[in-house]
Amino acid sequence: MATETRTHRFATQSVHAGASPDPSTGARVQPIYFTNGFVFDSTEQAADIFAMRKTGFSYSRGSNPTVAALERRVAALEGAKAAVAVSSGQSAVLLVLMTLMQSGDAYVASPRLFGGSLGLMRRLDGRYDLKPQFAKGLTPADFEAQITPQTKAIVCESIVNPCATVMDLVGISEVARRHNLPLVVDNTLASPALIRPIEYGADIVVHSTSKFLGGSGQTIGGIICDAGRFDWTATGGRYNLITEPWSDYDGLVITERFPEISFAVACRLFGLRDLGPGLSPMNAFLTLTGIETLPLRMARHCSNARTVAAHLKDHPAVEWVSYPALPGQPGESMAACYVPQGPGSIFTFALKGGEAAAKTFITSLELISHLVNIGEIKSLAIHPATTTHRQLGDADKAAAMVGPETVRLSIGLENVEDLIADIDQALAKLS
Repeated sequence: MATETRTHRFATQSVHAGASPDPSTGARVQPIYFTNGFVFDSTEQAADIFAMRKTGFSYSRGSNPTVAALERRVAALEGAKAAVAVSSGQSAVLLVLMTLMQSGDAYVASPRLFGGSLGLMRRLDGRYDLKPQFAKGLTPADFEAQITPQTKAIVCESIVNPCATVMDLVGISEVARRHNLPLVVDNTLASPALIRPIEYGADIVVHSTSKFLGGSGQTIGGIICDAGRFDWTATGGRYNLITEPWSDYDGLVITERFPEISFAVACRLFGLRDLGPGLSPMNAFLTLTGIETLPLRMARHCSNARTVAAHLKDHPAVEWVSYPALPGQPGESMAACYVPQGPGSIFTFALKGGEAAAKTFITSLELISHLVNIGEIKSLAIHPATTTHRQLGDADKAAAMVGPETVRLSIGLENVEDLIADIDQALAKLS
């Protein structure tokens, strides 16, 4: 579903975009439409909706009014022309890769990504011959060096999970433009409250809505945003799902029928109608509710994270902290350019006592929860080397700053003095 024209500022859009008072009842809150199917006015209408000749609701796997409201809101916040909500962030990444490519195709990927994304990419390579060409580093030149004739896309995160490095989206998007490739950006750690990747040249933006968008750790979900400006027709037929006729849809050519939202429509037809990872309307409703407070939450997340990271940096038990908002940190200038509010609330730090110290620290925390999610209002801690990034080799773990001595923190909205007290009592148990 396409979003309305952006006419309000970000906080207003967070509250209002995509939803309006229910015309039947006057309900101000977005209703939850718990229904599998929708009654058609006629057989002609049913046929037209299924053939994509007309828009409308038919079956909730493909679209649902509550889910559509979430799609419109996130599209508005990201500055996208359309969005497609799915059952998880992992599903969002999967659908983007499978919509863009077929067996034998390749894509350039950042060497530092969420562990689940890395695992998915390697599995798709081994089973379906979708080849990740990992950049050697994080600079635009590193990405460009890996491009081959088989490359169909460039994939990176806006803020790297979990080391908080901020990527040079402008530079990478310029590489993508030079080679006529779509740039796919996972914006989960930043959220559109901190970075709007489309403004820096991204063509496709994905989120795990389970994190900052939802905010409360209640739901699983994902979303794909289509900037609507990549010229799929100028690629020599490289993206056949988007530019070639669909025989089972009466010869529909998506770029002709839906020129401004071609990628979103392809994701909906192939991803939701064929593969089927639809989002529950209840999860869409809870995520919509969470987004209403997104700008307020992100400001507090960043403030708390900066204070906690600075405290850890000066602690004698800590070897290093990776949070580029701190003075003298690698990537400080990039973070200041892209995220003046702060590079989110996820970061890693290493303990001088190694893996044993890291595990003791985590299990000694009392207020901060030992939990694998991120982006919640509650503060969370995990040992990435044995959980989220366990599939990486030792060298890759070291490069990604998730070695055995490393702890990942997701800083929440508690009083920062209480978080520091909890961290200090856990660190005291290492001596």
